[in-house]
Amino acid sequence: MSATLHEGIHMSTMLPAGFRLAVAEAAFRKAGRNDLALALSDGPAAAAGLFTTNKFKAAPVLVGQDLLRMSKTARAVLINSGQANACTGEEGLLRCRQTLKKTASLLGIDPCDILPASTGVIGAQLVMEAWDRTLPELPEKLGKASLEDFASAIMTSDAFPKYAGATLDFAGKKVVVAGVAKGAGMICPNMATMLSVVFCDAETDPEDWRAMFKRATDASFNRVSVDDDTSTNDTLYGLANGASGVKVSGAGLRVLEDAMVRVLKDLAYMLVKDGEGATKVLHIRVSGAADDADAERAARTVGRSQLVKTAMYGKDANWGRVVCALGRSGAAFRPEDVAFSLCGVELFRRGGPTDLDFDALLKDALEQRDVYLDLRLGEGPGEYLLLTSDLSHEYVSINSDYRS
Repeated sequence: MSATLHEGIHMSTMLPAGFRLAVAEAAFRKAGRNDLALALSDGPAAAAGLFTTNKFKAAPVLVGQDLLRMSKTARAVLINSGQANACTGEEGLLRCRQTLKKTASLLGIDPCDILPASTGVIGAQLVMEAWDRTLPELPEKLGKASLEDFASAIMTSDAFPKYAGATLDFAGKKVVVAGVAKGAGMICPNMATMLSVVFCDAETDPEDWRAMFKRATDASFNRVSVDDDTSTNDTLYGLANGASGVKVSGAGLRVLEDAMVRVLKDLAYMLVKDGEGATKVLHIRVSGAADDADAERAARTVGRSQLVKTAMYGKDANWGRVVCALGRSGAAFRPEDVAFSLCGVELFRRGGPTDLDFDALLKDALEQRDVYLDLRLGEGPGEYLLLTSDLSHEYVSINSDYRS
């Protein structure tokens, strides 16, 4: 079956067939906004999940991992904002499971078919009174919320809701992939990112779905960073329910995976754009490395350098900070082979600066939101692209009084 990927639908409001969303206000941390979100598939969906590698895994991460080990399918995703339910011990696990049982009873499904996720302040137990008060609202609200509503309900310090989608044409039949994400701080994924859910109405083999899900995540969320902190709660779920009537297999899987990568890259970009206090998205591309692992090592060292990040915030074309970070990255290269360009202007090559008035040449470019740092280490095949944010005064302000 042939398949053609339509142009990506950025910030799409299109929800794949067979899914219904609901949001409600439980006031888990603050009143005045929705902070509980439910996504329900009309039928069983192939389910995938990727989770934080932080050793202090939150209760919903541990429960979600168990559920996906037991079953390849799921019906729903339940997310709360305001209380992370992380580092809460056995009581936290018990309360997480209680929320699933209560929700399942209201929906008439099995608790094992609901995948949980939480975000918020670490260490706080779930306030069960708020759950008991609010959960009964969700069934009657199903189908009344949009992707934007769902994305808004799972935010914490985010400045805007993050959602994206793509549409594919399989022999005249439409398949939709859509995703939501939240995250602005504590972003350095090693699986996915803070919280994200992908919905798809294609039918796929669960093992194929999980495999493409992992590859798409490696190509997107695992290539961004804001502050080099990997959360206790990082969770990415994906559900494919087959409601479109299109079964995807063989060569079609590659097309579906390409669409998923496009959606996740859109979401990953939004996370960096919305980095706490961020004014810029830094696109750090390394090429010519000995291999891809060396290229990643170089890109991540430059991307986590506070001196590089503050220089970009200050619109300062300080190439010395970039090559200094590269030099301690552990990547293999000869210094005389390195070339560095900032927004297309070559500032450094053959071990020294170029003879350019780069401050004048880069004045306008460094005023833009997107800033491009290109490092060539030699003639090797390795390459890597990392997206990260700059580091501003506002990041310190936000995080110095986060709990208050």
